[in-house]
Amino acid sequence: MRKIIILGLLAATVVPSVASAQSYGEARRSEQRLREDWQDYRRSHRDVYRAGNWNAPFRYSRWNAGAQLRPAYYSSRYYIADPYRYRLPRPAANQRWVRHYNDVMLVNVRTGRVMTVHRGFFW
Repeated sequence: MRKIIILGLLAATVVPSVASAQSYGEARRSEQRLREDWQDYRRSHRDVYRAGNWNAPFRYSRWNAGAQLRPAYYSSRYYIADPYRYRLPRPAANQRWVRHYNDVMLVNVRTGRVMTVHRGFFW
C-alpha cells in the first residue's frame, strides 16, 4: 500500500511538468508575445514616460558616474518626485533621481556627485 501511495505522488508531480513542456518554437513565440506586450504597454503609457517639461536652460551633456555637477543641473526643478512611477529604486539619504533630457541620474545632492546614469530612459 505504501508503494502505491509513493508511486501516485511521484506520478502527480512528474506528469504535469511533462505535459507543460514547450517546444523551442513555442518558447520563442511566447517570448516574442511578451516583448510585444511590453512595447504596447510603453506605447499606451507614453504620458508616464514623457510627462513634464524637462527642457533645461543648458545644453545636453553626457554625464558618467563619478562626475561632479553644478547645482543648476540637479535643482529641485529636475527631481523625479515619484521614482516608483518609473520603476526606479528608492534613493538613499541625500540622493535624488534627476532627469537630464532623456537620461536619468542618481545624484548625491550634498556633493553633486553622479552615482548612477541610465541613458535614454525617456526615449
